[in-house]
Amino acid sequence: MPTARVKICGVTRLADAQLAVELGAWAVGMVFYPASPRCCTLTEAETIGAALRRRIEIAGVFVNATLDEIASVSERVGLTLVQLHGEEGPAFCAEVARRTGARTIKAASIRGLFTLRDLERFHTDFHLVDGYAAGLRGGTGERFDWSLLSTRRSKRPLILGGGLDAEHVAAALATARPFALDVASGVEIAPGIKDPQRMRAFFEAAETVAA
Repeated sequence: MPTARVKICGVTRLADAQLAVELGAWAVGMVFYPASPRCCTLTEAETIGAALRRRIEIAGVFVNATLDEIASVSERVGLTLVQLHGEEGPAFCAEVARRTGARTIKAASIRGLFTLRDLERFHTDFHLVDGYAAGLRGGTGERFDWSLLSTRRSKRPLILGGGLDAEHVAAALATARPFALDVASGVEIAPGIKDPQRMRAFFEAAETVAA
């Protein structure tokens, strides 16, 4: 297992999810946001959830979904993590945890210190920081200034995303020292379609740093 855990996000196919398990991923993430090019169908998500249950953390990514929608998907798929990537407030995040029984991740696209500071209002199980690109919610392929994280005061475990690939793993771990790395576009051949070679290279890079 790499020093920093790895979350493979934007999964839309069972084969990619199974490979993530084989490579030692901490979590796989499926996006339930219709506007995303990585949106996973509920049918495929149920298949993935059934196959991976108790083998890995199963995350669902939502953007401004209703509480009922999140609870329904969580139950059908068997989510163990719920990632909230919209304008959800602290009280809503707490209610998601209560309704689903899943651990929660509040995500923010970092545009500067103000977005990093705002994230500290959320007492979720994890914080996830991502790069910013206008009109996109995650999977941007954009990195932000990781040095901003040195000012972070929250003790919530940090998941680092945004423009990661095998080439940038070592620098990400050294600079941000995250609990986990979150990667989507950096291991793909097309949105939602993972590249086995890039996935293996990403884990090899993390394992090299660990060694």
